[in-house]
Amino acid sequence: MQIRFGKIPKARQLARVGSELSREAQLRLKWMSHYLRQGRNASFTCRHFGISRQSFYRWWRRYDRQDLSTLEGRSHRPRRLRQATWTPKMVDRVLALRRKYPRWGKDKLVVLLHQEGFSVSTSMVGRILGELKRKGAIREPLRSGGSRRRWLRARPYAVRKPKEYRAIQPGDLVQVDTLDVRPLPGLVWKHFTGRDVVSRWDVLQAHTRATAATATEFLDSLQQRMPFPIRAVQVDGGNEFAAESERAC
Repeated sequence: MQIRFGKIPKARQLARVGSELSREAQLRLKWMSHYLRQGRNASFTCRHFGISRQSFYRWWRRYDRQDLSTLEGRSHRPRRLRQATWTPKMVDRVLALRRKYPRWGKDKLVVLLHQEGFSVSTSMVGRILGELKRKGAIREPLRSGGSRRRWLRARPYAVRKPKEYRAIQPGDLVQVDTLDVRPLPGLVWKHFTGRDVVSRWDVLQAHTRATAATATEFLDSLQQRMPFPIRAVQVDGGNEFAAESERAC
Protein backbone atom coordinates (compact mmCIF):
# COMPACT_ATOMS: atom_id res chain seq x y z
CA MET A 1 0.00 0.00 0.00
CA GLN A 2 1.26 3.46 -0.87
CA ILE A 3 0.32 6.54 1.09
CA ARG A 4 0.73 9.86 -0.64
CA PHE A 5 0.83 13.21 1.13
CA GLY A 6 0.49 16.69 -0.22
CA LYS A 7 3.42 18.14 -2.03
CA ILE A 8 5.89 19.73 0.38
CA PRO A 9 7.30 23.06 -0.79
CA LYS A 10 11.03 22.99 -1.34
CA ALA A 11 13.40 24.79 1.00
CA ARG A 12 14.40 27.36 -1.61
CA GLN A 13 10.80 28.11 -2.40
CA LEU A 14 9.97 28.51 1.28
CA ALA A 15 12.92 30.83 1.80
CA ARG A 16 12.03 32.98 -1.20
CA VAL A 17 8.29 33.21 -0.59
CA GLY A 18 8.52 33.17 3.21
CA SER A 19 10.69 36.26 3.25
CA GLU A 20 7.75 38.21 1.86
CA LEU A 21 5.49 37.15 4.72
CA SER A 22 5.18 38.66 8.16
CA ARG A 23 6.91 37.06 11.12
CA GLU A 24 3.64 35.51 12.35
CA ALA A 25 2.88 34.06 8.90
CA GLN A 26 6.41 32.63 8.63
CA LEU A 27 5.91 30.84 11.93
CA ARG A 28 2.61 29.38 10.74
CA LEU A 29 4.34 28.23 7.56
CA LYS A 30 6.77 26.29 9.74
CA TRP A 31 3.79 24.62 11.41
CA MET A 32 2.47 23.40 8.08
CA SER A 33 5.87 22.24 6.84
CA HIS A 34 6.53 20.33 10.06
CA TYR A 35 3.05 18.83 9.97
CA LEU A 36 3.53 17.50 6.44
CA ARG A 37 7.07 16.21 7.05
CA GLN A 38 6.04 14.31 10.17
CA GLY A 39 3.30 12.33 8.45
CA ARG A 40 0.49 14.72 9.31
CA ASN A 41 0.82 14.16 13.03
CA ALA A 42 -1.05 17.12 14.45
CA SER A 43 -0.45 16.19 18.09
CA PHE A 44 3.31 16.05 17.59
CA THR A 45 3.31 19.37 15.72
CA CYS A 46 1.28 21.10 18.42
CA ARG A 47 3.57 19.82 21.16
CA HIS A 48 6.65 20.82 19.19
CA PHE A 49 5.51 24.43 18.70
CA GLY A 50 3.52 24.75 21.94
CA ILE A 51 0.17 25.55 20.31
CA SER A 52 -3.33 24.19 20.70
CA ARG A 53 -4.91 21.79 18.24
CA GLN A 54 -7.77 24.23 17.75
CA SER A 55 -5.39 26.97 16.60
CA PHE A 56 -3.47 24.62 14.35
CA TYR A 57 -6.53 23.22 12.58
CA ARG A 58 -7.98 26.71 12.15
CA TRP A 59 -4.88 27.78 10.19
CA TRP A 60 -4.63 24.41 8.43
CA ARG A 61 -8.10 24.95 6.94
CA ARG A 62 -6.99 28.37 5.69
CA TYR A 63 -3.64 27.16 4.37
CA ASP A 64 -3.29 27.20 0.57
CA ARG A 65 0.03 25.92 -0.88
CA GLN A 66 -0.42 28.12 -3.92
CA ASP A 67 -1.19 31.25 -1.90
CA LEU A 68 0.85 31.57 1.29
CA SER A 69 -0.78 34.89 2.08
CA THR A 70 -3.61 32.81 3.54
CA LEU A 71 -1.38 32.42 6.60
CA GLU A 72 -1.51 36.14 7.28
CA GLY A 73 -3.76 37.46 10.01
CA ARG A 74 -7.12 38.83 9.06
CA SER A 75 -8.82 41.98 10.21
CA HIS A 76 -11.52 41.52 12.83
CA ARG A 77 -13.34 44.66 11.83
CA PRO A 78 -17.07 44.02 11.30
CA ARG A 79 -18.19 43.93 7.69
CA ARG A 80 -21.17 46.13 8.46
CA LEU A 81 -20.59 49.19 10.63
CA ARG A 82 -23.27 51.25 12.27
CA GLN A 83 -24.01 54.33 10.22
CA ALA A 84 -24.81 57.66 11.82
CA THR A 85 -28.55 58.30 11.85
CA TRP A 86 -28.50 61.81 13.34
CA THR A 87 -28.92 64.94 11.26
CA PRO A 88 -26.51 67.90 10.97
CA LYS A 89 -29.12 70.07 12.68
CA MET A 90 -29.15 67.74 15.66
CA VAL A 91 -25.34 67.81 15.86
CA ASP A 92 -25.30 71.60 15.76
CA ARG A 93 -27.87 71.77 18.55
CA VAL A 94 -25.97 69.31 20.77
CA LEU A 95 -22.80 71.32 20.19
CA ALA A 96 -24.53 74.57 21.10
CA LEU A 97 -26.04 73.13 24.29
CA ARG A 98 -22.75 71.58 25.35
CA ARG A 99 -20.93 74.88 24.89
CA LYS A 100 -23.63 76.58 26.93
CA TYR A 101 -23.47 73.91 29.65
CA PRO A 102 -19.88 72.58 29.41
CA ARG A 103 -20.22 70.27 32.43
CA TRP A 104 -23.47 68.61 31.40
CA GLY A 105 -23.49 65.09 30.05
CA LYS A 106 -25.79 63.17 27.76
CA ASP A 107 -28.42 62.48 30.45
CA LYS A 108 -29.08 66.19 31.00
CA LEU A 109 -28.69 67.31 27.39
CA VAL A 110 -31.25 64.79 26.14
CA VAL A 111 -33.90 66.40 28.36
CA LEU A 112 -33.31 69.79 26.76
CA LEU A 113 -33.39 68.25 23.29
CA HIS A 114 -36.74 66.57 24.03
CA GLN A 115 -38.12 69.93 25.18
CA GLU A 116 -37.09 71.41 21.84
CA GLY A 117 -38.84 68.64 19.91
CA PHE A 118 -35.89 66.44 18.94
CA SER A 119 -36.57 62.72 18.92
CA VAL A 120 -33.26 61.40 20.19
CA SER A 121 -32.14 58.80 22.73
CA THR A 122 -29.61 59.23 25.50
CA SER A 123 -27.17 56.82 23.85
CA MET A 124 -27.37 58.75 20.57
CA VAL A 125 -26.52 62.00 22.35
CA GLY A 126 -23.55 60.20 23.89
CA ARG A 127 -22.36 59.05 20.47
CA ILE A 128 -22.72 62.58 19.11
CA LEU A 129 -20.65 63.94 21.98
CA GLY A 130 -18.02 61.29 21.35
CA GLU A 131 -17.84 62.20 17.67
CA LEU A 132 -17.51 65.89 18.52
CA LYS A 133 -14.69 65.11 20.95
CA ARG A 134 -12.82 63.08 18.34
CA LYS A 135 -13.08 65.97 15.89
CA GLY A 136 -11.89 68.43 18.52
CA ALA A 137 -15.08 70.49 18.41
CA ILE A 138 -15.51 70.29 22.20
CA ARG A 139 -13.09 69.80 25.03
CA GLU A 140 -13.61 68.71 28.59
CA PRO A 141 -13.55 71.69 31.01
CA LEU A 142 -10.80 71.89 33.57
CA ARG A 143 -11.72 70.68 37.02
CA SER A 144 -11.82 73.21 39.80
CA GLY A 145 -12.64 73.36 43.47
CA GLY A 146 -12.41 69.88 44.94
CA SER A 147 -9.58 68.76 42.65
CA ARG A 148 -7.21 71.44 43.88
CA ARG A 149 -4.44 70.25 46.10
CA ARG A 150 -5.30 70.59 49.77
CA TRP A 151 -2.29 71.97 51.55
CA LEU A 152 -1.59 70.48 54.96
CA ARG A 153 -1.66 72.85 57.86
CA ALA A 154 1.56 73.58 59.70
CA ARG A 155 2.17 71.25 62.63
CA PRO A 156 4.11 72.71 65.58
CA TYR A 157 5.64 69.40 66.71
CA ALA A 158 4.97 66.63 64.21
CA VAL A 159 7.47 66.12 61.38
CA ARG A 160 7.46 63.91 58.32
CA LYS A 161 9.20 60.60 58.87
CA PRO A 162 12.79 60.94 57.59
CA LYS A 163 13.69 58.53 54.81
CA GLU A 164 16.86 57.46 56.60
CA TYR A 165 14.97 56.54 59.78
CA ARG A 166 14.78 52.75 60.15
CA ALA A 167 12.83 50.85 62.77
CA ILE A 168 15.19 48.13 64.01
CA GLN A 169 14.14 47.37 67.58
CA PRO A 170 10.66 47.08 69.13
CA GLY A 171 9.37 50.52 70.01
CA ASP A 172 11.33 52.35 67.32
CA LEU A 173 8.09 53.07 65.43
CA VAL A 174 4.46 52.55 66.50
CA GLN A 175 1.76 53.25 63.92
CA VAL A 176 -1.53 54.63 65.27
CA ASP A 177 -4.76 54.83 63.30
CA THR A 178 -8.54 54.91 63.79
CA LEU A 179 -11.33 52.91 62.20
CA ASP A 180 -15.14 53.17 62.31
CA VAL A 181 -16.84 50.06 63.72
CA ARG A 182 -20.63 49.69 63.31
CA PRO A 183 -21.83 46.72 65.40
CA LEU A 184 -25.49 47.83 65.18
CA PRO A 185 -27.46 50.16 62.91
CA GLY A 186 -26.97 53.72 64.08
CA LEU A 187 -24.16 52.78 66.49
CA VAL A 188 -20.64 53.89 65.58
CA TRP A 189 -17.50 53.20 67.61
CA LYS A 190 -14.08 54.71 66.99
CA HIS A 191 -11.56 51.89 67.02
CA PHE A 192 -8.01 53.02 67.92
CA THR A 193 -5.15 50.72 66.89
CA GLY A 194 -1.49 50.98 67.78
CA ARG A 195 0.92 48.52 66.11
CA ASP A 196 4.65 48.20 66.56
CA VAL A 197 6.15 47.67 63.11
CA VAL A 198 8.97 45.42 64.36
CA SER A 199 7.33 43.10 66.91
CA ARG A 200 3.79 43.44 65.46
CA TRP A 201 2.53 44.00 69.00
CA ASP A 202 -0.97 45.53 68.91
CA VAL A 203 -2.84 47.70 71.38
CA LEU A 204 -6.56 48.18 70.71
CA GLN A 205 -9.08 50.50 72.32
CA ALA A 206 -12.61 51.68 71.46
CA HIS A 207 -14.16 55.10 72.08
CA THR A 208 -17.45 56.72 71.22
CA ARG A 209 -15.66 59.64 69.54
CA ALA A 210 -12.32 60.25 67.86
CA THR A 211 -11.09 63.50 69.40
CA ALA A 212 -7.77 64.89 70.54
CA ALA A 213 -8.72 64.00 74.12
CA THR A 214 -9.46 60.34 73.30
CA ALA A 215 -6.27 60.16 71.22
CA THR A 216 -4.32 61.44 74.23
CA GLU A 217 -5.94 58.80 76.41
CA PHE A 218 -4.99 56.14 73.90
CA LEU A 219 -1.39 57.39 73.99
CA ASP A 220 -1.35 56.76 77.75
CA SER A 221 -2.68 53.23 77.12
CA LEU A 222 0.10 52.62 74.60
CA GLN A 223 2.78 53.54 77.12
CA GLN A 224 1.25 51.34 79.79
CA ARG A 225 0.42 48.28 77.66
CA MET A 226 3.46 48.15 75.37
CA PRO A 227 6.13 45.89 76.93
CA PHE A 228 8.90 48.20 75.69
CA PRO A 229 9.48 51.97 75.60
CA ILE A 230 8.10 53.86 72.60
CA ARG A 231 10.56 55.96 70.65
CA ALA A 232 8.38 57.29 67.79
CA VAL A 233 4.67 57.38 66.93
CA GLN A 234 3.43 57.60 63.32
CA VAL A 235 -0.05 59.03 62.63
CA ASP A 236 -1.99 60.33 59.64
CA GLY A 237 -3.34 63.84 59.13
CA GLY A 238 -6.53 63.29 61.15
CA ASN A 239 -7.78 66.06 63.42
CA GLU A 240 -7.78 63.72 66.39
CA PHE A 241 -3.98 63.58 66.26
CA ALA A 242 -3.53 67.38 66.44
CA ALA A 243 -3.73 70.01 69.20
CA GLU A 244 -3.86 68.35 72.64
CA SER A 245 -2.87 64.94 71.25
CA GLU A 246 0.16 66.36 69.48
CA ARG A 247 1.32 68.21 72.60
CA ALA A 248 0.96 65.01 74.60
CA CYS A 249 3.16 63.16 72.11
